[in-house]
Amino acid sequence: MVYLDNNATTRPCPEAVEAVRDALEDRWQNPSSVHRAGQRVRHAVELARADLAALIGVRPRELVFTSSGTESIDLAIRGTLGAGTRRVLATSAIEHAAVRDLGEALAREQDVAVRTIPAPGGVIDLDAARKLIDDDVAIVSVQWANNETGAIQPVEELGSICRDRGVVLHCDAVQWVGKMPCDLSSAGAPAIDLLTLSAHKLHGPKGIGGLWIRRGARVRPTIHGTHELGRRGGTENVPGILGAGGAARAARAWLEDGGRRERQGVRRDRLERAVLERLPDTVVNRPPGDGARLWNTTSLGFPGLEAEALLVRLSERGLCASAGAACSSGSLDPSPVLLAMGVPEPVAHGSIRLSLSRDTTEAEIDDAAELIAEAATALARSAPPR
Repeated sequence: MVYLDNNATTRPCPEAVEAVRDALEDRWQNPSSVHRAGQRVRHAVELARADLAALIGVRPRELVFTSSGTESIDLAIRGTLGAGTRRVLATSAIEHAAVRDLGEALAREQDVAVRTIPAPGGVIDLDAARKLIDDDVAIVSVQWANNETGAIQPVEELGSICRDRGVVLHCDAVQWVGKMPCDLSSAGAPAIDLLTLSAHKLHGPKGIGGLWIRRGARVRPTIHGTHELGRRGGTENVPGILGAGGAARAARAWLEDGGRRERQGVRRDRLERAVLERLPDTVVNRPPGDGARLWNTTSLGFPGLEAEALLVRLSERGLCASAGAACSSGSLDPSPVLLAMGVPEPVAHGSIRLSLSRDTTEAEIDDAAELIAEAATALARSAPPR
């Protein structure tokens, strides 16, 4: 099997697997219990929190554990709106459904106004952002790197705009953390106030995410309780937390050598070139010009084909990919992200996402290119004339 769906989820690394096993077999007691066994688990939880905090360069006490990246996003946005009087959320049309769907629900149920920042070509328009972000906006929520195209957003510039206007900036960094360096304590770090991460995107277990809350940022809990310093109620998912800590340690070690990212980026480019050589009509859905992308992600469009049919054929031949966000994989509609960035509908309908991991090999890339070319060619031959 060639697995190129790593933006959907990654294979847990040995460090994460061992930590989860330890939690299930040995550290299974409740970390809120006052007895020695419970406090031993509490100590392990806090060490894992410190490992995740170190991965993004923040204080451990500022990191709140959640059940997922989606819950982290919900806490950031609902929590910010609930902590103040401003009722405007500003975001973009290329965000993950966790943000898009939440914005629609808030507008429908809680009288929240949602302002959409244009993102032509898949990158947020900063001039439009400056006009839309004013004193009425409570929070701006944007991805650091897009989950479908890998396009890197101008988070630094957005942070400056938000800071000048006293607006909270929430960054969905689910696809960034663990794949790119992130030190929010450095002098040149973006002016982010809230940051979302998810362990299963960085070779950790599913069911555990996190929200970093900059000191001074006001976030009202959405799940009440005494856990997580009163910021998120519920008994901690100890196996998930310890697994996330193990994944964070492994990610830090991998990121220390920048050449590893460069080599994987070269492999992503090799895949694109190989497909284009075999299928010249293929479209790479990416920012115009030299727009920066995450090293592991490519979105390829095959005009005239249906993405779902192509994915099924690829799966039957041992290649795992997706048509966009995994949570939307059952939809027959083209990706709203691709449409919002200006991709023509026939191309968007036939677009698939391929995402590498840090372990993807050159042989797997070559195999994938052959499988994609064979599958697309076979589908094109069997398609009815237009």
